[in-house]
Amino acid sequence: MTAALARPIHLRYAAPSELAAAPLHSSVRLSLDSARGPVGVRGTLRDAALFRDAMAALAAILESDLRYKGRDRTAYLAYLMKKGKKATAAIWEAQKAFLESAYGDDAASAKQGGGAPSPAKPAGALDPVLTVHPDEVSIEVFSRDESAYARLAFSSDLFEGREAAHGTAFVDLSPRIVEQIDRLRVYTRVELDAGSSCASGGAAASGAAASTSIERSLDVPATWLRGFLQVQSAATLPAVSCELAPIDLYNALFVLRTRKAKKPPRGLRFELVPGKPPRLILEPWETLLECHGPPYEGPPRVVRTFGRQRLLALSRLLPHVRSARAELRGPGLPVFWVLDLGRATLTVALTGWTDSSWASAASFDALMPRGEARAALDAFAGRQLALLRERGPLPLAALAAGGSAEEARGALQLECLRGRVLYDVARRVYRPRELFAEPVDEREIRYSSPREAAAHRLLAAPGAVRPTKVHEIAGEGTEIHGEVADREAHRDFAPRFTMDLEGRVSDAWCSCPTFRRSALREGPCEHMIALRVAYARERAEKDALRQTAEGRALIRAETRTYVRREASGAEVVYRVSLDDRVVHLSWGARAGEPRHQRIWFDTDVEARDAYFKRLDALTSSGFVDADASSA
Repeated sequence: MTAALARPIHLRYAAPSELAAAPLHSSVRLSLDSARGPVGVRGTLRDAALFRDAMAALAAILESDLRYKGRDRTAYLAYLMKKGKKATAAIWEAQKAFLESAYGDDAASAKQGGGAPSPAKPAGALDPVLTVHPDEVSIEVFSRDESAYARLAFSSDLFEGREAAHGTAFVDLSPRIVEQIDRLRVYTRVELDAGSSCASGGAAASGAAASTSIERSLDVPATWLRGFLQVQSAATLPAVSCELAPIDLYNALFVLRTRKAKKPPRGLRFELVPGKPPRLILEPWETLLECHGPPYEGPPRVVRTFGRQRLLALSRLLPHVRSARAELRGPGLPVFWVLDLGRATLTVALTGWTDSSWASAASFDALMPRGEARAALDAFAGRQLALLRERGPLPLAALAAGGSAEEARGALQLECLRGRVLYDVARRVYRPRELFAEPVDEREIRYSSPREAAAHRLLAAPGAVRPTKVHEIAGEGTEIHGEVADREAHRDFAPRFTMDLEGRVSDAWCSCPTFRRSALREGPCEHMIALRVAYARERAEKDALRQTAEGRALIRAETRTYVRREASGAEVVYRVSLDDRVVHLSWGARAGEPRHQRIWFDTDVEARDAYFKRLDALTSSGFVDADASSA
């Protein structure tokens, strides 16, 4: 099934959200979508400063957009035309049309006044999602470039005299109300009133509500829905977690704010050794931060994460942070940061890309249910959803009654993709949350584009997509070559691409007509996407097979990197490569020149046995496999 282009949504707010301030009293009125029925919360805030700073951090994540933006040259082109220089009217009009289509919505929303109705938009992201639970109130946002997700949850203890109507609705969180909340006087009594009947101007506003109501119809792109719901599904996967102290987060943000990386890799590396607090290493400077949190409990790991620049949005919350937890999942999946703020909790999911169209094709491939799996999980998912609606937030163990934990997790992933369930990473429980009145058909968001659908059609044919060569380029990345047999075209194609040290594709080529016509200007062809997914699947299968003797016997070529941190702080890197009957060793300090050794054997069996014995010896010597996980 090809990807749906968009989902039509109609939003109606009785009035714009606003802040009414008096010398000794302030009232924050958040307007909710009236189509979702009586949903809302009301009460006096016990910690207005926490509410103000948390909402500011949430808005910063919502507005974040790290995509490349072209320069506005309309004024310069107009100047050239006035001087009679070579700048035609066609160039000027094309430039204006491009800027209007790319940033017209942003400019319109920035200029929008409080009482003026919002202009209708043909396509765009959904407004933030507010959900009132029995024990908390949460607001979910998704960044403009679809690469950062945040969920801010206010505990019921934050409210004095709390009145609530449980449910889910969209909330008007315009730049105007965010600016007003940022200037909130926290030393006065502050009330929060979030509901669908909020109207401005106090008691006299009821008669003017019709004139100030906001109605907006928009088509939500399937790519936005796919990213938002896939993050929910990824949260349900098992993770390796480590605790950080507030000073550790401060130190990391201080380095990021005072330095600028001019070359890759631009990662944040976690060194997790059992019985010791985590270590953070900021690349490419190799700045080592010794953390002050509790000792790590789990298998030794070195995990490289990306998307660290977005952590600067959390700076506003540093005075309120009591502890921070990082949850690290599989390669390419989001890194979840959980900040304990006392009466509030902020959960942030960060990905390493600002355009998830190609990267997510491989990273989230395992999250999407296959046809046979979907049919088997439907009945189980329905029972779990009914149980959540009846009893409220529940952990996985309580929901897995009558089935295995893996089946329960798969069924709940399905409900997350449908928008009816969310996983609370902070408290490790599942919560009912109806994103829409009707559930999303996960088959509509299965593929982000027709080319991705065509790539999965190629992958469905056994042996049609095959990686033929994986070449490690020292200091640059990995080059992957492959062969794709397209039976519909009755031709074979030879795609290839290079992934840099940050997991991004830096170079790509294919022998198909699509690439020869437009190269990468229209995005990757289906053969490149198919090879990317096939490579990710093959790597995951090899990691699982290499844990058994039968799986190790199938390995003829691979490279593993092991690291160990010495007492002096220096890091020793040991790289071991197997290539048929040759074992290549490379070791030394990360910042220095490595030493090399190449050993030849009479048979591939002898070389493989020596290779794995060397890996086992490194593990017993305190080295950690740096290739085991990357997020």
